[in-house]
Amino acid sequence: MARINTNVSSLLAQRSYARNSDTLTVSLERLSTGLRINRGKDDPAGLIASENLRAERSALSAAVGNADRADQVVSIAEGGLQEISNMLTELQGLITETANTAGLSKEEREANQLQIDSILQTIDRVAAATSFQGLKLLSGSFDYTTDAVSASVSSFRVNGAKLPYQGSTDVSVLVTASAQLAGLFLSFGNADLNLGGAGAGDGAGRQFVFEIAGNRGSRELSFSSGSNLTNIVAAINTFSQVTGVRARVSGTTGIRLESLDFGSDQLVSVRVNDDGSILDPGAVGVYKLQAGDSSASQATRTSTYAAARNKVTDFGQDVQGTINGIIATTRGTVARITTDFLDVEVNLVYDAASSNPNAAKLGRINAFSILGGGADFQLAGNVDIAGKVSVGIQDFAVRNVGRTNVDVNGTDTTFFLKDLVAGRSLNVVDGNPTAAQEVVSAAIKEVTSLRGRLGAFQKNTIGATVRSLGIALENTTAAESVIRDTDFAEETSALTRAQILVSSSVSTLGLANSSPQAALQLLG
Repeated sequence: MARINTNVSSLLAQRSYARNSDTLTVSLERLSTGLRINRGKDDPAGLIASENLRAERSALSAAVGNADRADQVVSIAEGGLQEISNMLTELQGLITETANTAGLSKEEREANQLQIDSILQTIDRVAAATSFQGLKLLSGSFDYTTDAVSASVSSFRVNGAKLPYQGSTDVSVLVTASAQLAGLFLSFGNADLNLGGAGAGDGAGRQFVFEIAGNRGSRELSFSSGSNLTNIVAAINTFSQVTGVRARVSGTTGIRLESLDFGSDQLVSVRVNDDGSILDPGAVGVYKLQAGDSSASQATRTSTYAAARNKVTDFGQDVQGTINGIIATTRGTVARITTDFLDVEVNLVYDAASSNPNAAKLGRINAFSILGGGADFQLAGNVDIAGKVSVGIQDFAVRNVGRTNVDVNGTDTTFFLKDLVAGRSLNVVDGNPTAAQEVVSAAIKEVTSLRGRLGAFQKNTIGATVRSLGIALENTTAAESVIRDTDFAEETSALTRAQILVSSSVSTLGLANSSPQAALQLLG
C-alpha cells in the first residue's frame, strides 16, 4: 500500500522514541541523584518503606546522641562524687587521729575540728557546684519528689523510677514476715544471783562466768553471788559496741539479751563457763524468744546453765515481703527491688527500744508516692516509657548524707554528717567519736554506692545501648539504601541500552518519515 495521509510507521517510531527517551531520562536522573526513587511514581511501595526507614534512622541517630550526652552528664556527676569521696576518706582519718585524746592537746583537737568544718563546707560547695549546662547534679535537682510517706517507713531512697507522662507511681510494701532481733532470755530465778546454796549469801566465793558474743565480738564476764541484775545489765552494756549485744532487765528475775540491729547477720550467743552451782528450782537457764512476739520468752527452757557450756545461739531475721508485687531483696529492716521500671529501697520502722520490737507491720503498707523528678534519658528511637531510662541522684549536702541511728544511752538517735560540725553532738573536741565514725562510714557507703550505680549505668546501660543502637542504625541505613539508592552497575547498563534505543528510534523515525515519498514515483 502507498498511503500518505496517515503515516502509521512514523507514529510507531514516534511512540518508541518517546518511550526510550523517557527511559533514558529516568536513568540519567537516577545516576545524577544517586537515588532509585526520586518521586512517588518511581516506586510507591518502596517510597513508603524507605521514608519509614529514613524516619527510624533519624530517631536512632538522635538516640545515639542522647546516649553520648547521658554519658557526659554521668561522668561530670561521678567526678564530683569522687572528690566528695576523697574528702570523706580524709575525714575518717581525722576522726581516728583526734580520738587519740591522750596524745593530742586540746589545741590540736580544735585544729582538727577546723579541718573537719572546712571539709564539710567544701562537700556542700562541691555538691552545689557540680553541674551540666546549669543543671545541678548533686544538689537534689535529679532526686525524686515524693509525698504521702507512711509512718511505718523510717527512711527510703528512690534510685530510679519510670513515671507515666505527667503521672505518679505509688510504692506499696507487703510485709509477709517481720524483721527480728537476735535475742535470748537469761532466767536467774531471783533479782540477785543465788550461787551455791539456798540463800543469796551461801555461795560466797563462787563465780558465775559466762561469755556473751554478737556479730561484732565477744566478752567473758564474771559475777559473784548476790550480784544485782541491774548491775549485771550495766556491765554487759559497757561492752555493747564491742559485742553488738545489749541487755536490759526483764521482769524481776531475768535479763533480756538482744542484738543492736535487726537481720539475719545479727546473733546473740551465750556460753556459760562456770554456773557457780546456781540454785535451780527448775526454771533457771537460757530461753529463746518467741518467734512472733519477742517481748516474751518461750515457755520451754532451751538450756540449763550447766548445759550451756556448749553455747546457745539465736540469729535475727530479715524482713520478708514484696514491693509493688515484686519479691524484695531484704537485709534487716530494709527491703529493695531493682527492676527496669522501679528501683527503690525502703527502711521500715522497728523500735528496738519497745517492749516488742518485732511487732511490726505485717500486711500492706502504702509506703509513699513518687510524684516526679529524677534524671530521664531517652535511649531508644521510640519515645515511650520502655525506651526511657531513669536515674535518681540524691542531694549530697552534709545535712542529708550519712544518716545513722546510734544507740546513745539506750536511745536510738539519728545523726547526719552535719552533726560533726563544731558545737554539735559529734564534734571531735568533746563529742562522740565512735558515733562520728559511724556517720562518716555511712556517708562513704552512700557515695560509693551511688558511684557504683552510676558506673554500672555508664558501662552497661549506656555502653550496651550505644552498641545496640549503632548496629540498629547500620542495619536500618542498609535496608533504606537497598530500597532507595541507585544500583550504579545496573543503572549504567540501563543507560547504555536506553541510549542505543533512542538512537535507533531516531533513525527509524527518519526512515518512517521518508517512506511516503515513494508514492511520488507512481505519479510519473
